Amino acid sequence: MLRPLPAAFRPCALLTLLVSILLLSGCSREAIYDAMLAHERKAAGLLDAQIEVDDRTIAYLHNEYPVDGPTLVLLHGFAANKENWLRLSRELTDHYNVYAIDLPGHGASDKDLNRDYTIGAQAGYVKAILDALDLQRVHMVGNSMGGAITAQFAATYPDRVASATLLDPAGVMTYDSELVERVKAGDNPLIVEQPGDFEKLVDFALEQKPFVPWPIYSVMEDRALANRAIHHRIFEQIENSGYDTAFRDRLASIRAPVLIVWGRDDRVIDYRNADVFETRIPNARKVILDHVGHAPMIEVPEQTARLIRHFIEEQPGS
Repeated sequence: MLRPLPAAFRPCALLTLLVSILLLSGCSREAIYDAMLAHERKAAGLLDAQIEVDDRTIAYLHNEYPVDGPTLVLLHGFAANKENWLRLSRELTDHYNVYAIDLPGHGASDKDLNRDYTIGAQAGYVKAILDALDLQRVHMVGNSMGGAITAQFAATYPDRVASATLLDPAGVMTYDSELVERVKAGDNPLIVEQPGDFEKLVDFALEQKPFVPWPIYSVMEDRALANRAIHHRIFEQIENSGYDTAFRDRLASIRAPVLIVWGRDDRVIDYRNADVFETRIPNARKVILDHVGHAPMIEVPEQTARLIRHFIEEQPGS
């Protein structure tokens, strides 16, 4: 069903030099983490920002330099954050005005334990966020839970979506996955409960694991542990969404063209569920990626970006 995944970092001499300088200067793990994220945002051509929506803080990334091109909105998965899109955004900000949003309850956005986090409610929150950002008609990309939200949004607000790309989306569980069996057995690998769980989560979610220098995982694990309560709250509300027949029926209402991209080695949501999305959505097609897990935008960002760009370029008026 969904995915807490790390921000991905590319091995390079400049990054190694940055880490060495920070270590020599006696910076804390958190300071090194923040500096490296800033480096990655800069490399992706993105700026960090916040906006108040219905008296709640929403964090997001947007182009440092706007371009004369379409708007692309990126929605992450369960327990993830906007930084999960950094590798992909490197390939997109020259062509699109990118907005990567921290969904409510995630990242640097407001975390309210009493809020409704069902897929339908979250689609409504996305509409309010886009309204606040004055984004009227967009191309939307969603991964996992973000994919289910994207599909729900496209069905509910058809005039707001020019195209939708669903990366290993949640919302349909006709074919159960290894995650389902493990959750039934009382072990949810998507929620970090104790030290050591974060790297296990990455091993479970990703087939192709990117280079991530020290101390990124340790800081991300600390933050995931601190957010256990909100992660449990959200998971409880979306756990059974894949068996919601109303969601499947709603897919037929999507008017926008839809690209479904799925990793064949996804252990979180079985790739065969792509057939259900493709059959139910009137104007949809699927691409199955070999040797890829639950997060194509992290595992194979260049290939995923090419698929997205070519798909959008095919659409009238793009």
